[in-house]
Amino acid sequence: MRKGLSWFNVTSIALGFAFLYIPIILLVVYSFNASRLVTVWAGFSTHWYWQLFQNEQLLDAAWVTLRVAFITASVATVLGTMAAITLTRYGRFNGRMLFSGMIYAPLVMPEVITGLSLLLLFVAVNIDRGFWTITLAHITFTMCFVCVVVQSRLVTFDRSLEEAALDLGCPPLKTFLVVTLPIILPAVISGWMLAFTLSLDDLVIASFTTGPGATTLPMRIYSQVRLGVTPEINAACTLLIAIVTVVVIITSIMTKRQEMERQKAERLAAAG
Repeated sequence: MRKGLSWFNVTSIALGFAFLYIPIILLVVYSFNASRLVTVWAGFSTHWYWQLFQNEQLLDAAWVTLRVAFITASVATVLGTMAAITLTRYGRFNGRMLFSGMIYAPLVMPEVITGLSLLLLFVAVNIDRGFWTITLAHITFTMCFVCVVVQSRLVTFDRSLEEAALDLGCPPLKTFLVVTLPIILPAVISGWMLAFTLSLDDLVIASFTTGPGATTLPMRIYSQVRLGVTPEINAACTLLIAIVTVVVIITSIMTKRQEMERQKAERLAAAG
């Protein structure tokens, strides 16, 4: 058997990446187009970025989206980490199967069903739909992704480190904060980033749970695209891509640094 990639595998991978990234590259390039026609190149210009920053509707939608995403990611990370610890550390308990099913269900549930069910819930309890209903809905479906990421790290966690700290008289809460959390922090950061990105990108669930004065950026872009793509939309999408890229790079660097520090600490402990 020959080792390495065949020409078919290389071609398939190249076509797959081209299908994914060429449209994004074209969107970024045409955001600097001087022409109002998005399919006709008329020269390089940053005019549409200045126009974007004067578009109050898009700016308000972007601010709402960033606030929702930040709150959603922070709360979902806390709840998802707690759920992961519960599923990993407490073995079999009454209702474990129901609890794990409720955690994992949003992973496979169609967003239309999730959005509609949350809409019916908010109507039944007579909650005014708006910023906080979108945030609650996003926390509901992003928490399970955080739980899966953190649980995958806790499964391989060496509990002897915690036991050593407890044997030396360290309280359980301090043991978690000083020993456990720094070790699983890369997974927690990855879960936060995943929740932030999912909330930032969501359109379907937000459309069901939104209300007056709570229009997210994907909803605003979708409503304007239905009337025709404008260069301002390209500029807005380019800035969104830039924000996500910067956050991913920062998160990757932090995760890599934490992992290197953990490995260094483990080597020092083994040598001592």
